[in-house]
Amino acid sequence: MRPQTPEQATRDAIEHLSTLIHGIKVAMMTTVDADGSLHSRPMWTQDHDFDGDLWFFTRAHAHKVDELEEDHHVNISFADPSRERYVSVSGRCQLEKDPRRMREMWSPALEAWFPQGLDDPELALLRVSVQRAEYWDTPTLGASGPDSSASNLTFS
Repeated sequence: MRPQTPEQATRDAIEHLSTLIHGIKVAMMTTVDADGSLHSRPMWTQDHDFDGDLWFFTRAHAHKVDELEEDHHVNISFADPSRERYVSVSGRCQLEKDPRRMREMWSPALEAWFPQGLDDPELALLRVSVQRAEYWDTPTLGASGPDSSASNLTFS
């Protein structure tokens, strides 16, 4: 059996992470505030195929955007206790205002936060380029519980 190429390893990591986070509607995004403190908030996840980037709708002038202009590093945490699945993703985040992508990702559920819909001039996307992921799921937890070590995925 031939060793995996770095490209295949990345594709496999993307596919596995996609499976782990599929169906989890809300994730916690953690950013670094100007004073160095960590700030977390819930973010509505987009129901699309994960390709190495995570996408979240936001307001272009939200406080988290100010934080991201100073430090692009973020952590995104996903939890699905019903499936005993927990995922921590780290990466770099940037603001994007791509009307085509916003149309592709838009769902009526987002109107709760963005009542003007796609016509909202403050509407923007956050793109998180995933660099690393750790996960704990039923086989990993085993008898030792949630303090057991995580499985890691690395993205090139």
